[in-house]
Amino acid sequence: MATLTEALTIDISRLGLTDAQFYALCHSNEALRFELTAQGALIVMSPVGGESGNRESRLNAQVWNWNEATQLGQVFSSSTVFQLPNGAKRSPDVAWVSQPRWLSLTPEQRKRFPPIAPDFVIELRSETDDLSTLQAKMQEYLDNGVQLGWLLNPQDQQVEIYQAGAEVRVLALPVQLSGEDVLPSFVLNVDRF
Repeated sequence: MATLTEALTIDISRLGLTDAQFYALCHSNEALRFELTAQGALIVMSPVGGESGNRESRLNAQVWNWNEATQLGQVFSSSTVFQLPNGAKRSPDVAWVSQPRWLSLTPEQRKRFPPIAPDFVIELRSETDDLSTLQAKMQEYLDNGVQLGWLLNPQDQQVEIYQAGAEVRVLALPVQLSGEDVLPSFVLNVDRF
């Protein structure tokens, strides 16, 4: 019996899936995680294993703790789908949106898949993730308004830093990452990967 070890991509662009239909598809299949590319390809995300899930939780907790202390915005888990300006519907492993930008959305927009690019994202490469696919996703985030993003790559013991208006920087782990002006005073110590 074959097992799904990486994301499954299905070209459904000919179907012209509306936002409402994509939302209904996601909620009718809550055990699955979906993304939709700007070109209309449906991506069925594979679940992560215990180590990746634990790492993702630790990352989310650190951003959440910082935000709880500063009250500067809202933190989101990998289950949140964001509708990017290019039409893609993406779910970063960790996302943060500043409070003014979050409050600019209507209550209905906040309940469904928010039509906004996060200010900050983290993607954590799991063992089944293709690096070039994640790098393209990080560039797509930047192209759609994300100000700062970190692609953590424990397999290669490095992190790629994506920042609006700057070249991608690659640092070896362990490292301290600064939230820069996007997440003031936030520092992530990446040493346990």
